[in-house]
This record gives sequence, C-alpha cells and structure tokens, in this order.
Amino acid sequence: MAEPRGHYINGEWTDGEGTERFESENPATGGTVGEFRRGTPADIDRAVAAADEAFVEWRELSRIRRAEYLWDVYHELRDRTDELGEVITREAGKEISEGRADVVEAAHMVEWAAGDARHPKGDVVPSEIPGKDAYMRRKPRGVTGCITPWNFPVAIPYWHMAIALVEGNTVVFKPAEQTPRCAEIITEMFDDAGIPDGVFNLVQGFGDAGNAIVEHDDVDTVLFTGSAEVGHAIQEKLGGVAGKRAACEMGGKNGIVITEHADLDVAIHSAVMSSFKTTGQRCVSSERLIVHTDVYEEFKNRFVDVAESVAVGDPLDEDTFMGPLIEADHHEKVSGYNELAREEGVNVLVDRTELGDAEIPDGHEDGHWIGPFVYEADPYADLRCTHEETFGPHVALLEYDGDVDEAIAIHNDTEYGLAGAIVSENYRQINRFRDRAEIGLAYGNLPCIGAEVQLPFGGVKKSGNGYPSAREAIEAVTDRTAWTLNNADDIEMAQGLSAEIKTSND
Repeated sequence: MAEPRGHYINGEWTDGEGTERFESENPATGGTVGEFRRGTPADIDRAVAAADEAFVEWRELSRIRRAEYLWDVYHELRDRTDELGEVITREAGKEISEGRADVVEAAHMVEWAAGDARHPKGDVVPSEIPGKDAYMRRKPRGVTGCITPWNFPVAIPYWHMAIALVEGNTVVFKPAEQTPRCAEIITEMFDDAGIPDGVFNLVQGFGDAGNAIVEHDDVDTVLFTGSAEVGHAIQEKLGGVAGKRAACEMGGKNGIVITEHADLDVAIHSAVMSSFKTTGQRCVSSERLIVHTDVYEEFKNRFVDVAESVAVGDPLDEDTFMGPLIEADHHEKVSGYNELAREEGVNVLVDRTELGDAEIPDGHEDGHWIGPFVYEADPYADLRCTHEETFGPHVALLEYDGDVDEAIAIHNDTEYGLAGAIVSENYRQINRFRDRAEIGLAYGNLPCIGAEVQLPFGGVKKSGNGYPSAREAIEAVTDRTAWTLNNADDIEMAQGLSAEIKTSND
C-alpha cells in the first residue's frame, strides 16, 4: 500500500497539521484501497489563505487562458478513461461500465467549461438613451469551496470546479471520505497541467473539514452535492451571511409515471435503469413507479422478473449490473428501510436484501451486498417508506386508475423535487407532466438518470436551493454587474431627470 500523499495546498503535497489517518475501503471486498491523512480546520485555513492570495492574479487572466489548463485535464481524462474507471469501481463499488461513464461525464464537463470560455458572456441591451451603451458583465466571486459526494467521485468534482476555475475563481476541494484516491487523481491532473500555485487546493477529510470550509470568512461560495440533511445545514448557516452564497444539490424521492399509453418495453428499461443502476445510490434514482391500472399487472410481472434476476456481483465483471453498497453503515440503513416497509404493511414482491452465498463472488464475502427490494403500496397512504429517500435499490409500485393529473399528484406528493420521468406515447400527457411535475430534471420516455452537462442539474423543494450544478453553476460562482456607458457630451437620464445643477444663486 502506497504512502499517503496527504493534502495539496499552494501547489505542494503536504502532510498537513493533523496526525490522524483514515483508510479507504473497497466496497466489494472489504479490502483497503489506501491510507490517507485526515485534514483539520487548520489545513482548511491554509488552503483558503492560498486560494485567496492566488485569486488576485488568477482572475486577471483571460477566460481563454484559464481554460487552457482545463484542456490539458480534458485530454488526460479521455486518454485514461479505462484506467480511471477501474479506480472508481474499486473505491466506489460502481460496476465497471459506470466507473468508465463517470470519467466520460467528467470529460464532458471539462470540455463544456473550457469550450465555453470562447463563447459570449453577458448581455448587451438597448438603452432608452441613444448615446448610452447598456450591458452586463460577469465577475468571479473569489474562493469557492467544493464539497462533493462519493457516488460520482470524479464527475461531480469537475461539475463544480471546471466552471468555477474557468470563470476566474480559485478552489478549495474537500472530497468524500469514502473516495480519497479518486480525489488524489483529480489533484494529480491539475498538478500535471501546471495550474498556478494556490488556484486549486485539496484537503482530505471528514465533516469537520467540510464545516471549516462553510464557516470560513474568506470562502465566498460553497458548492455542495450530497444529503439533504447536510445541504440544508449549509444553507441555514450561510443564508443570513452577507456576501456568502451556497449552491446545494441534494437528494430525491424520485418517481416515474407510466401511463396507460406507455410502450412497456421503454417503461421496463427506464424503470430498471433508474432503480438499480449504481445500486440505487444516485440522487436521481427512482424509488417510486407510478403505474396506470390498465398496464399495471403486465408491468409489475415484467419488472418483478427483472428484479429477481438482475445480476448482482463483482463490479469489475463486465456482466455485472449492480455492485455493492458503499459501506456497512449504508447497508444497515437500506436494510432498515426494507424492514420498515414490511412493518408499514406493504405487499413485498421481491426481497433480495440478504443475498445467498451463491450470489456473492468468491473472495468478496466482506463486501456490502444487497439486491433489489420491490413492493406494492397504497399511493395515498402516509408511509415513511414511500416518502423518505432510501438511497438504495428500494422500489415501490404505486397503482393509479385516473387521468395523468392523478399520477402527477402522486408524483408530487413528496418533500423532494429533483428528478422524474413519464413514459407515454401520448404527447399531451407528456406535456402535462412537463408543466405540472415539481422537479428540476424531467425526462420523457427515458430513465430519470443520465443528465447531460450542457443542461442545469438541480432540484426544487427539499432537493435544492435554485443554484444547480453542471452548466448553471456559473450562476453560483459569478456576480453580474450592470454597466451603463455614456458616449455623448451631455448627461441625459432615462427617467427624464434633469442633469442641470442648480445653486442657491440661480
């Protein structure tokens, strides 16, 4: 096992102030991926100071010059997709095609952010006065704290950091403690690109390090993707602090509406991918399938058949569809929700909470294995299992017999509002869902996973605060200045206000 490299502050790898170490675990085997140094608030303070100092010169570079560093990162991501995909699979437990897809999505984000550097930014608008020019310019806010989750350990950091850096901000990055090796690789890429000292900084660690970023006086913007509990705590802390901004993308209790006009082949594929990819550990995973009574029995039988047979196994095996859960504590949480569903009186259709010995690959007995859990429930009952996010392969079938408005009402009956989909061959039903579904990410005849970086990524209600990541992160990391420039010899005001200065002698 390699010696831990520590943190990356002001262009150098450093052991940091603390002496405590922690291990990263392979979720499929229980083995150790590596040992890492745990960051402290003092390390965060050093990183923020370096970022604050570097901001002065970094913001003076043109957007195009800043983007050139990102182009180097983009090419490395593309050249090392297979290699890095395997690292992600070993540390995050995602099956190998998803590990590679994580790298591809990171490359897409870096490509978009770097390419956007040559696109127009701001708006030129007409002034009421012919002799004036009126326009808006964006300015970087300053030091950006990026706190990211384990389930997309390469893609989501770049969702945050690529745009922040191109727009002229500097970064302090605190990755999830479950995937520190992936964060090291990201750091190595920036180092290889020769990014100026202090512009990008990494501090490994746990919640105390993340909290130090949030509470630091010199951090101007916090970008967070993770649990609703933590995200709302960040919003509460920063909501009343002048000059601070928090962009939080959080969880969801996402649903797919399958109407009487659905193509059931499309519906099954959409539901299976949305429910079981990443073993249900996506903020956009579907945990509710809202199915019209006319197609309910056929859909249920087909979905149950897949749930009973979907391949759970070694995530490095190309034939695996679902890997393990991330860690033991999360296995306990998901198992607890499965048991809660039984206690709340649902009709369980598939229960693979405990996999048999034959289903667990040799040498992987210490992994955090779980299979699909599928049940029928009353769509109008006030059940915790159908309203609280599980973050696992825990799926409710909810039958409705009315029009699409009834399905949409069931879909919206949750505190969350992140992602959702509708499967229908009736465009009027799709448009109705488009207009009435309370979500930030909507899909028609598709899974509710698979976002593209050129679109916003974020939710409403308990799922976010209006500053989504991906493309629209630019709104969080920049401020817009409204400029008016007078080209005339005299001052003329749009409101008819006289520019004549009168004195007491007039």
